[in-house]
Amino acid sequence: MIPDVPPDVIRLDEVSRVFPTEPPVLALSKICLRVGQGDYVAIVGPSGSGKSTLLNTLGLLDRPTSGSYLLDGIETTTLRDGARTRLRGRKIGFIYQSFHLLAHRTVAENVMLAEVYGRSARAGREKAGLGRPRLGRTDRGSTWNGPAGRGKTGHGPVDAPAGVTVNGYGRRGRRARAEEALEKVGMTHRLDFLPDRLSGGERQRMAIARALMGGPSLLLCDEPTGNLDSKNTGAVLDLFDGLRDQGLTLLVITHEDAVSSRAGRRVRISDGVLTEE
Repeated sequence: MIPDVPPDVIRLDEVSRVFPTEPPVLALSKICLRVGQGDYVAIVGPSGSGKSTLLNTLGLLDRPTSGSYLLDGIETTTLRDGARTRLRGRKIGFIYQSFHLLAHRTVAENVMLAEVYGRSARAGREKAGLGRPRLGRTDRGSTWNGPAGRGKTGHGPVDAPAGVTVNGYGRRGRRARAEEALEKVGMTHRLDFLPDRLSGGERQRMAIARALMGGPSLLLCDEPTGNLDSKNTGAVLDLFDGLRDQGLTLLVITHEDAVSSRAGRRVRISDGVLTEE
């Protein structure tokens, strides 16, 4: 019997993105890309080449104008916004050049918040100053119905994913998962520190732990070492190697040869056209 072959984590077929300006801008042109589980791919290209548009498309933050995008075998282009948000929260972790940490939250709390908002269409409200999520005790047995919603008992916010009871998703469970994610990046000795007490390398490792919090199958990294010195860059790349060895799929956008050379595969985008190197 032939064993089942898992679907590609990423499969783009003839994906194009046209921005309806005057004149229209073709940002992505009939891109085809397949990325399997455990692949480590670097995407390189000059400024304005379409890297950010491609990242936003892969991260379900933007929709292609035409073409097909399968994420873990799921056709994403036909999904409604809410379904795309939930899929993004389950499948994708994001790492950026800027760390996007909350100064008034500890290391552990910053990582825990990824789970509070990871499946929410309102992700990023606190960062934007539009609300401060609570990390308090949840209602046992209630069902989550929104990022700031209340369970059927009406006694307070509950934080489990939609359709899942909150047992195991309260503060204690989130704290345990945050500590596990921070252990993977060697940051358990900084659990209760505020971000301003961390080095640049520690802040990026903390951001990586936050991206791992939801148990994603795909990490999308946008210039993840752009704010780091060579020593901390090497440490982050060593960490990426370890995550790849554990079966996580990584896609890294970078302009640094030292970063792209560590990937198992390198593709180039220029004027919206993707080519293998």
